[in-house]
Amino acid sequence: MISRRATHVASVLAVALLLAGCAGAGAGEADGPATGGGPDVRTVVLDMRWSRFSQTELKVRAGETIRFVVRNHDPIPHELIVGDQAVHDYHEQGTELHHRGRPGEVSVAAGATAETRYTFIQPGTLLFGCHLPGHWAYGMQGVIRVV
Repeated sequence: MISRRATHVASVLAVALLLAGCAGAGAGEADGPATGGGPDVRTVVLDMRWSRFSQTELKVRAGETIRFVVRNHDPIPHELIVGDQAVHDYHEQGTELHHRGRPGEVSVAAGATAETRYTFIQPGTLLFGCHLPGHWAYGMQGVIRVV
């Protein structure tokens, strides 16, 4: 019998392969200065390489909206999830195969670039990371300090 986790991994890989062709469109948009986000939106570029994020600690202001541009340089899919511990506990269970449309959550196919926005409402500490099987435990995570 095939385990739930194995089925999850196979499904994620299938979706990533289907999206790989279209997700890379516009991949160069984050190379320049923060544009297109509006005057109240700041762009943060996160590169994913060797199942690690290029930054593991971010500092943002309460009330600030961040446009996360996530560039996956790995040959495997990843995701970016932003939220409190409860959000990460939920995602660590592998309950969603693909993230799209919810602020602070995005799936990124192998070799592709994707983006999401998140507005940080109040001061405190949030987390970001990837919850594909084993990635969080491997260290694909970081902290966001909201001041």
